[in-house]
Amino acid sequence: MTTKTFRAKLLEVQDNLLNFAYLLTSNRDDAYDLLQDTTLKVLDNEDKYVDNVNFKGWVFTIMRNTFINSYRKSVRANTVVDRTDDLYHLSLPQNSGFESPEGALATQEIHAMLDSFSDDLRIPFSLHLAGYKYSEISDRTGIPLGTIKSRIFFARKRLQQALRDYR
Repeated sequence: MTTKTFRAKLLEVQDNLLNFAYLLTSNRDDAYDLLQDTTLKVLDNEDKYVDNVNFKGWVFTIMRNTFINSYRKSVRANTVVDRTDDLYHLSLPQNSGFESPEGALATQEIHAMLDSFSDDLRIPFSLHLAGYKYSEISDRTGIPLGTIKSRIFFARKRLQQALRDYR
């Protein structure tokens, strides 16, 4: 494919690329930035394109991979690593969730609502909240995995229904 044909095809898919970029980013400015980065990468890698490959799919794959790589990069940049000798930053008190008296009251009401559940819903849901995986809860309680998942689902739904006024 000639360079002129390649660039013409790239111009044809610009509107589709912008729509896809907006779907990925949900932000107009970020979508335009992603479109620009993708266009530059496509032009830089023109020699790697093979004629019998779907051009539009190839370009969309480049855009998707560019978005994923930039997302991962931003996540890594926002990760805080405590490099102090005595792990000072990890020893600082963490947010307890009781920022206000209203928050403490809401937490008490949630716990009261959980306590009102029968044991078959309360125990699996409490273990799930404590960080146990479904399989661990199943092993610990001797209840089948599917039953654990459904009980946690039903407990969550009951809590949402009972606490819908807090939304």
